[in-house]
Amino acid sequence: MAANRLVAKGLRVLRLGLDDPRLEWAYTPELWLELFVMVNLAILAGDIYLAHSVNHFRKSAEYIPLYFSGAAPVVLLAGVVLRWGRGYVAAWRDLGYLVGWLAILVGLGGVLYHLGSRFFLDHTIQSLTYAAPFAAPLAYAGLGFLLLVNRMVPARSAEWARWVVFLALGGFFGNFVLSLTDHASNGFFAHTEWIPVISSAFATGFLVVPLVLSTGRRFLDLCLVIMAGQALVGVVGFWFHMEANLVEPGSNLFDKMVNGAPPMAPLLFPNLVGLALIGLWALTPHLPDGTGQSWLGRAYVWVHATGEGTEED
Repeated sequence: MAANRLVAKGLRVLRLGLDDPRLEWAYTPELWLELFVMVNLAILAGDIYLAHSVNHFRKSAEYIPLYFSGAAPVVLLAGVVLRWGRGYVAAWRDLGYLVGWLAILVGLGGVLYHLGSRFFLDHTIQSLTYAAPFAAPLAYAGLGFLLLVNRMVPARSAEWARWVVFLALGGFFGNFVLSLTDHASNGFFAHTEWIPVISSAFATGFLVVPLVLSTGRRFLDLCLVIMAGQALVGVVGFWFHMEANLVEPGSNLFDKMVNGAPPMAPLLFPNLVGLALIGLWALTPHLPDGTGQSWLGRAYVWVHATGEGTEED
């Protein structure tokens, strides 16, 4: 009973916090997506620095994504301040278009650059496996498309939610390809290396269902469980990669991470989980409850119980 009273008290405090007018931004899915893109572009700067340090940035073109990842979040942050701080929607829109199209250009150019490292010379599966990770630059293209969707599609519409889920699905499919090709380079030496391949295939299969079939909120609950599994796979994978790097020969930890298993690669899983949850949450009010209320449906109704948080279709 004491535990129930404590939970009830905690929920009342949370309810009061959600009803605070100063937290109105927390009900804005456009802002969630904008912050997601900003954080990911900043993280990609560190990932690019580690990845391209393998050959010490041998070609000057390898600096392009690094510089872009450093500058783009600053530009987007300026847009966020201008829109949500000053009310300049047009400035936010135009800055987002600029960064979005440049991100797509950087991503597609990076794919061609990576493939040109070996695949275009041999045209074999082996050359694809042992070339630079060709799908990795598509992360920039995906982030660019998120910025375009955030400006071209009404944020509270089912279409916006499905676009976000679709791009999260694309990310998980990219994880499937990267996990398969990266781990194939050492012949799947450890059986655990199959885990991200199988789990990303599961995530892709489940996320495609609400995009092509009529489902209810109960199916979103199942997607939620699958996403929790993906986050766990990412955290465990990060530990496996770091553990492998610690036993690698090298003078310091940085050299071990540069030349060993990419430590940040498994964190793509929980990262994409965050994007998928934004889409699933936004999709919730557009789906029927069916037989019995879903967890996600009940949470959505509770969060939007007052006028402050009510969204319009």
